[in-house]
Amino acid sequence: MAKKSESYIAKAPIRRLMKREGADLVAAEALDKLIDFLEDKAAEATKNAIKITKADKRKRITNEDIREATRDWY
Repeated sequence: MAKKSESYIAKAPIRRLMKREGADLVAAEALDKLIDFLEDKAAEATKNAIKITKADKRKRITNEDIREATRDWY
């Protein structure tokens, strides 16, 4: 698995979240894979929100922009 040069999401909170959901043991590679997925989705949502913000001639990304950017994900 190709490792990203820099990760923005810490492993401990994601591991706690997985444990809270019932995963007692989690392989390091599985944790890395989930973090990569979450970072990719966060980047995608941000890019979409920026497009929305620029179309509205604004600079600040709002909650509504993120909601609209991720609307089709649910």
